[in-house]
Amino acid sequence: MLGVTNFSVDVHSLSYREGDSQFTGLLYRPSAPPGDRPGILLFHGGAGLDSHAQQQSRRYAELGYTVFAADLYGDGTAGDRQRILAQVTALRDDPDLLAARGRAALAAAPQVDAYAVIGFCFGGLAALTLARAGAELAGAELAGVISVHGTLTTSAPAEPGAVTARVLVCHGARDPHVPMAHVEQFAAEMDHARADWQLNVYGGAEHGFTHEHATPGATPGVSYHRDADARSHADIRAFLADVPAR
Repeated sequence: MLGVTNFSVDVHSLSYREGDSQFTGLLYRPSAPPGDRPGILLFHGGAGLDSHAQQQSRRYAELGYTVFAADLYGDGTAGDRQRILAQVTALRDDPDLLAARGRAALAAAPQVDAYAVIGFCFGGLAALTLARAGAELAGAELAGVISVHGTLTTSAPAEPGAVTARVLVCHGARDPHVPMAHVEQFAAEMDHARADWQLNVYGGAEHGFTHEHATPGATPGVSYHRDADARSHADIRAFLADVPAR
């Protein structure tokens, strides 16, 4: 599973609804047979379903995973800074709504026996929110949840026994937006919830360390870190290889 692969990938849009809102995600289908791989649901960062989310989706699809890159904000939001900020605030402050958005995306994704969720930045919060909610899925198991330089604090911490998916957190040691105090709080929460979790911390990395095309200095505390990007990618691949497809 960890060998070098580069499958061809077909991409097309997929629309779905949650409540009264319409969403459009991107489905990445590799040329590889499914084998023992779970499906992947990918949650974008704060900017929405942008080039970074699309690049990461293709990155995992080329390994042979079917990837559904979800839209957490809804049609008509992309490119509108005020609408994006309003969505981020509303979803951050309402974990039930955020979990509902995640469940809607899972329901729209191709039906497989098990899914792993990968979220970046704000998407990391969305992924962990699904885990904390003990997401009930129609015909599929939420087998793994991965947060990459994601938000770790929540207003609705997990109750004991709620987190049934395995959890991996990839975190930059110099991330000022998610300080180590938040990491310690998250660790205590996961232990209280009796979750199967692990945390990898990458020295020298700030927030957004997988954003290869981030402009240095444009956003304080956010920068690309080549080693952390490569190491977290290897850690995620190893984690996925141990997530059962059924």
